[in-house]
Amino acid sequence: MHWYWLASAGYVFLVIFVCLRILYDIRSTSKTFAYLLITILVPVVGIIIYFAVGANYRKNKLYSKKIINDNKLLAEIRNKIVHESEKTWETGAEEVKSHKKLARMLLNDNSPLTGDNEVTLLLNGEQKFPEVILALKAAKHHIHMEYYIFENDDIGNQVKDILIQKVAEGVKVRFIYDDFGSRSIRKNIVPELLAGGVEAYPFYKILFIALSNRTNYRNHRKIIVIDGCTGFIGGINFSDRYINGINKKQLFWRDTHVRINGPGVYYMQYLFICDWNFCADQELKIEEEFFCSAKSKKGHAIIQIAASGPDSDNPTIMFSLIEAIGMASDELLITSPYFIPGESILDALSVAALSGVKIKLLVPYKSDSALVNAAARSYYGEMLDAGAEIYLYKKGFVHAKTMVADGKLAIVGSANMDHRSFELNFEVNSMIYDTQIAGQLRDAFYNDIKDAVKLNPKTWAKRTLFKQLPEKLVRLLSPLL
Repeated sequence: MHWYWLASAGYVFLVIFVCLRILYDIRSTSKTFAYLLITILVPVVGIIIYFAVGANYRKNKLYSKKIINDNKLLAEIRNKIVHESEKTWETGAEEVKSHKKLARMLLNDNSPLTGDNEVTLLLNGEQKFPEVILALKAAKHHIHMEYYIFENDDIGNQVKDILIQKVAEGVKVRFIYDDFGSRSIRKNIVPELLAGGVEAYPFYKILFIALSNRTNYRNHRKIIVIDGCTGFIGGINFSDRYINGINKKQLFWRDTHVRINGPGVYYMQYLFICDWNFCADQELKIEEEFFCSAKSKKGHAIIQIAASGPDSDNPTIMFSLIEAIGMASDELLITSPYFIPGESILDALSVAALSGVKIKLLVPYKSDSALVNAAARSYYGEMLDAGAEIYLYKKGFVHAKTMVADGKLAIVGSANMDHRSFELNFEVNSMIYDTQIAGQLRDAFYNDIKDAVKLNPKTWAKRTLFKQLPEKLVRLLSPLL
């Protein structure tokens, strides 16, 4: 009995200590409440969950950029980027001028504003992978790849063989994979890549996946940079599931990616070098060939890259989306597989809708996670009340993360519209100021909603309290999802 009371008192003090840490550690009110709730109501397990997936280790400099700062060439490249940004800013097209505050915000976050880019919109794996394979085979100097999911399947092995072949041709190949998302290639593809001369590293090595806090900080980026001039960015990982038509029984997978040719690749290269110098046991020296120096004009699109993660001073991607929403005057078309926007994004969307902006949101009819699906549904009522239209995609699973604003700005990237992408994952989005690409993405959106069912606001509002209760409860835990 004596030991029982000592243990009970010790546990109470532990709970108090953890609750105090949560209060001081987490700035989000909703997230603070969620972790306090689970810590108090779920004995022991709640504390384990907090330290496993909720504790803010950014303050302890979990991640530190190690890019070279005193290299003369790097200084010259940075000066060139700044000069080109200012030039693009002064002579920018109407698409940039109408999103002036957004462009300036990203410039202040060191993301260059680059013109003269050629952009190709790639819908689904069947469009992306042939383009990627052709570009990889054409590489002359280097290939830099950084992916959340890379699987040991047909497309994964096909790319693996190409990378090894390019090394044999004298091309330098560097490959970063997320140790959680790409855990299936640890014992097969990775050893083969290393044996073939490819330099491959896990972004953040996990020793015990089930117990490690490192699973909470995932490199969700999908980046390819080839010879400093060609880049690929978007939501499509390397997996056969993204290629429709291989198997008739396979779930249709709807996703979006873009190919960029031109100086828009600069910041993607910068991000890769930062991430490489973090995870590799070497320091990557800056070379002029890493940055496109082509004199000929590639295209006319103006691009910025928005990136954020646990290393960021600000949640840049979330801020950029809020700014884009706030600047919209006519129409917003949003596609997101995981819609758990949080109060800031929800308020921005509600204000825009109540101000007369036509907002259409495309989400999966059924998510690959029951909890995420329930949490997302808890936000639909407020969106509908504000006047937004919500479409549930039924043809398969919509995994694209895109936005089109007023037919002038197209956003394509890796970030979902949820807390994990805004605060915990390393993410990257492309901001494309171009009516042609925005128009193509707009057409794709309207084609997608042909395979979706539109929610009826009156019917949705009449749902029974019994149906709404699970969604309301899960919403309390949405910052944890």
